[in-house]
Amino acid sequence: MSRVDRTSAARPVTGPLLGRCPIVPVVVLADAADALPMGEALLAGGVDVVEITLRTPAALDGIRRLAALPGMRVGAGSVVRPDQVDRVVDAGAAFVVSPGTSAAVLDRARARSVPALPGVATASDLMAVVARGLTEVKFFPAGLLGGPAAISALAGPFPGVSFMPSGGLDAATMAGYLALPCVPAVSGSWMVAPELLAGRRWDVVTTEAARALRLAAQARPAPRPEG
Repeated sequence: MSRVDRTSAARPVTGPLLGRCPIVPVVVLADAADALPMGEALLAGGVDVVEITLRTPAALDGIRRLAALPGMRVGAGSVVRPDQVDRVVDAGAAFVVSPGTSAAVLDRARARSVPALPGVATASDLMAVVARGLTEVKFFPAGLLGGPAAISALAGPFPGVSFMPSGGLDAATMAGYLALPCVPAVSGSWMVAPELLAGRRWDVVTTEAARALRLAAQARPAPRPEG
């Protein structure tokens, strides 16, 4: 590898992403027509970041519609191939999230100048992404990997890394993660559950989003006194 190649590989492919909102709803969208009212309902509850997963045919159109909503930052989840990076960025995605770590996806995200949040599960995964200059990762599937205790253990050797736990979180378990200083945000689907979207229960989406933000504020570690 040339000297230029080594420098390029060390450049971060993600900037600060997780500090914007402590709750990142993960949406499996069945109908693209629901994207805009869902986004408006989340904004009404104070949540201004959302992840649309590439698990349904409606995902790309949903991203496109939400990208036009003022005040909302929409990203794409379940991005596992570099061609998907192109498709979601062209649709308006402001960031990409993956369940694991793919060099090809990270390279394409860098080429498209879009933040990427790779999934990690082990210390080896973290070593690989840190070597590429990343400082923010998705910890997935958090519940099965040991929850807050596992993140706390991994954070020791990687003090500069911020984690977004995903998988198995809900309103009852999120506080244990957000109490960790290395966890600025969590992701989950309970406030945008498929049954809420199918029933177009936008009032419940707003209520659950606002409740999640209140719980997040209560879970934050108290600031250390100066001096």
